[in-house]
Amino acid sequence: MEIGIDSFASAMYGRNALSSVDAMEQLLDRIALADEAGLDVFGIGEHHKKEFLDSAPAVILSAAAARTRRIRLTSAVTVLSTSDPVRVYQKFDTLDLISKGRAELVVGRGSAVDAYPLFGFDLKDYDALFKEKLDLLLRIRDQEFVTWSGKFRSSLQNQPVYPRSLQAKLPVWLGVGGTPESFVRAGSLGLPLMVAIIGGETERFRPLVDLYREAGRRAGFSPEQLKVGLHSPGYVAHTNDQAVADYYPGYAELGTKLGRERGWPPVTKAQFNNLIAPRGVLIVGGPEQVAEKLLRHSNALGGVDRFTFQMDNAGLSHKQLLQSIELIGTKVVPLMKG
Repeated sequence: MEIGIDSFASAMYGRNALSSVDAMEQLLDRIALADEAGLDVFGIGEHHKKEFLDSAPAVILSAAAARTRRIRLTSAVTVLSTSDPVRVYQKFDTLDLISKGRAELVVGRGSAVDAYPLFGFDLKDYDALFKEKLDLLLRIRDQEFVTWSGKFRSSLQNQPVYPRSLQAKLPVWLGVGGTPESFVRAGSLGLPLMVAIIGGETERFRPLVDLYREAGRRAGFSPEQLKVGLHSPGYVAHTNDQAVADYYPGYAELGTKLGRERGWPPVTKAQFNNLIAPRGVLIVGGPEQVAEKLLRHSNALGGVDRFTFQMDNAGLSHKQLLQSIELIGTKVVPLMKG
């Protein structure tokens, strides 16, 4: 299993308030440490809100490419529905050249909807936009000269798109939440699947992952092509108790704030305890507990090829995040491979 980190480039307000310049510098330091610690991948999300600095993930990843040597660099996710697929491809194939073949894309419709009014798109076209733009992105990735027509963008007639990526095929993962149609779509296209699970029990997604694998099999793709990734909130400290003490206050604060915006109840400690229990989705604990839980989640889903921690949205300090990355690389990964 590949292990990595996903970041939403938190602007670090509140308890660990920083200037945006300092927050960005610290993020790049964490990516560099993840590379040094032997992690496999680092992803940057896309948001268009005050709380986050990740409105231009390819720019952040390009800066990270200049400071790293082996770690793969990906979006997490690119909101493809509100983006021009030509420009998305050009940004990430340029990143691929800068990083010497380490760029990837995770594309999705976006769980937050702030990009839709910002870029002049209608939410009623939520799925239609994504379906059409994914088709064009994959066409551009696979063909140097593109002939294509659709509803939401001007047509292309034998139009070349440059530059081309260093990798023969720029990896494109499909980021999904919980709709069966999204899992089937990924399988039918033979795209690797990145499942974002932020609440409940991970094993409840097994029927959906099975749908993905069955759709891929029916479409003629081999099991090796049908990779499954898992993205969940998590944090590693030296001990289980320390991890909970560090992580819970910020997690509860953010969860309660989001709850007010989306109509959810406030986060409680009892609810949190259920989420860090063996079957719960949160990967929070000491190295041994985290490694055991990752393996348990992989078994529950019939095998996971990649796991990415989301940890910088719980009010943790830069020092705590650096320590967690170090522990993942030096303790968790060896435990899993052992």
